[in-house]
Formats: sequence, C-alpha cells, structure tokens
Amino acid sequence: MDMEYPLEDRPIAGINLAATPSGTGCLECLGGDGPGWWLHLRRCAQCGHIGCCDSSPSQHASAHARKAGHPVVRSFEPGEDWFYEHTTKKFFRGPRLPDPQSRPPEQPSPAPADKVPADWRERLHPVGSDPE
Repeated sequence: MDMEYPLEDRPIAGINLAATPSGTGCLECLGGDGPGWWLHLRRCAQCGHIGCCDSSPSQHASAHARKAGHPVVRSFEPGEDWFYEHTTKKFFRGPRLPDPQSRPPEQPSPAPADKVPADWRERLHPVGSDPE
C-alpha cells in the first residue's frame, strides 16, 4: 500500500482531533442493519463513526463517508495506523486520534462471533480500490 505523508503541522481536511470512536464494533451492524457482522473496522476521522470495511457484507464505513460527506477513514484494527481518503483514493499517515486506537485486541475478526456464518469467506466482497 503506497502511503503519502501529509504535513502534520497543519490541519488536515476531514480529520477532527477531538472525535472519539462511536464504539468497538460497526455501529450499523450492531444496530441490526444488514447481516450484522463484519470483517474489519474503519473509523471516520471526522466524527468517530465506526463502520465495517468494504470487504464486509454491508460496507457501512464507505456508506457513512458518502452519506455524511466525511472523506477520511482510519483503520480501527489493532496494529494498523493508516488513513484513507475516499475522494483521492489515497492512503496516508496522519496524526494520532483520541483513544482507543483500535477495536480491543481480544475482539475476534470477523465479529461478532455469534453472528458470523460458517461460510463467511464466501460472503465477503472482493478487495477493490477502497480500503478493505
């Protein structure tokens, strides 16, 4: 994944350094929208909304970006610190956002465990140009 490195001494459009995560799982999946499970999580860098990745059945993170007009997401997976801008389709490194930085490491992926079907791999979307 090619990364661009923005200057961190200036504000970055679409990133709010005060926005905290909306939870530890996909807001819509946990609320009953769609099949209710996800592969990976993405965090809106503007408002903190946690949504499921584009490989997940419901692709809630990208849907949130389109609906809310919030173009930047950050991975919400343990050990990942990349950002992605939907409008430019570019990955980049950015500033540290408020904790937590990821879902709890003990939380499985895919999740939630009680909603993940046995054939979950066949239900994933192919990886495209958007972040998985």
